[in-house]
Amino acid sequence: MNELQYLCEHYRFNAEQRLKGFNFFVVLTMFAEGGIFTAVEKGFHPLILALLGGFVVILSTVFWLVDARSRELLGLAVPGLRRLEQELPEKSRLFCLDKENRGSFVRYTFAIRALLIGQFIFGTGVAAYGLYSWMFSP
Repeated sequence: MNELQYLCEHYRFNAEQRLKGFNFFVVLTMFAEGGIFTAVEKGFHPLILALLGGFVVILSTVFWLVDARSRELLGLAVPGLRRLEQELPEKSRLFCLDKENRGSFVRYTFAIRALLIGQFIFGTGVAAYGLYSWMFSP
């Protein structure tokens, strides 16, 4: 295996893992939120809401950490890939072009973080509502 293959395989593997992790997060939160909406609809005990909201908060936190680690692992290969790209024609230097042209909002990282933060806030709100309803219900 040469250096290019090694770097490409490392990058490909970690990019796939990051997207698989994100997909897994989406599926888990869909089930958790389905449970939240069912609990509200059926009038379950408020502690159930607090637990489900807490679960969404924990999921968001854990997947934030997993995503951060995935980004670190992806970043390990980028300098080597940029260096190897110098041997290619300028229009074929994808990592160099991406560094020059990318914006701050049109990125996977922004989209993933926005969803994680949104889910964290939603879960916190549900947990707080469940605890408040439990503590102050007649």
